[in-house]
Amino acid sequence: MRRIALIAALTALATTPALAQTYTGNWACRDATTAKAGILTIYGGVYGFASTVVKDPSSGTGTITIYDDGVAFNDGNLKVARNMTAGRMIPDPTYGTAIQLETPDAIVMLCTPR
Repeated sequence: MRRIALIAALTALATTPALAQTYTGNWACRDATTAKAGILTIYGGVYGFASTVVKDPSSGTGTITIYDDGVAFNDGNLKVARNMTAGRMIPDPTYGTAIQLETPDAIVMLCTPR
């Protein structure tokens, strides 16, 4: 009986959504032309974006809400300057996972782990 309880507990822990941890860190972003667009850093409920373009208004910080399949940009420079609303976690053949940054109208950037 103890084995069954232990196996059930370990299975529950293994399948618990831990995606919030997968978002944490630095992400190298490329735009629709595959040109380098900048670096996205996510830690907890905040993000920072550093564009490759000097004095780009989208560079800066803001807050996010983390969901099972992605993040929502609540405020900050990406939200204001580029109308970025969401970052969705997608599978990537090279890196395993990637974050697809979206506006309400289009996919704007693809960010892979650094």
